[in-house]
Amino acid sequence: MSETIRQKIFEINQRFTTLPTGEARYTAIIEMGRTLPSYPNSLKTPERIVKGCQSTLYLDATLKEGKVYFQTSSEALISAGLAALLIAVYSGETPQTILTTPPDFLKDLGISASLSPNRSNGLYQIHLRMKQLAIPFLNLS
Repeated sequence: MSETIRQKIFEINQRFTTLPTGEARYTAIIEMGRTLPSYPNSLKTPERIVKGCQSTLYLDATLKEGKVYFQTSSEALISAGLAALLIAVYSGETPQTILTTPPDFLKDLGISASLSPNRSNGLYQIHLRMKQLAIPFLNLS
């Protein structure tokens, strides 16, 4: 695990472990989704839709200086927030790091356990899509 991803996970842990309830965690996740940068309409194409999410969620990746950067958009606040949580950890990392670092921090925070089965599946699908988008960049980084 890279030092940068370790630091990002530490910061997420600091932010979420101080929250008293599952409801407070949901609120924090939704707030993360609200802070996402705007997503260009030109990128709202069918191939960028993450399959398996309850709502339409777009995810795009670019490679800059050997690191993958993600951007996303969803009208559903919880979906946007879950994507923002993953982006906070994985964006700016190498393709190799994205592919080899599982989102175990979600279990540690109790986020996975507090999601409905459909939301858990959506979260899994977002992470899977991030990995799929990172694969073509392996030989370019």
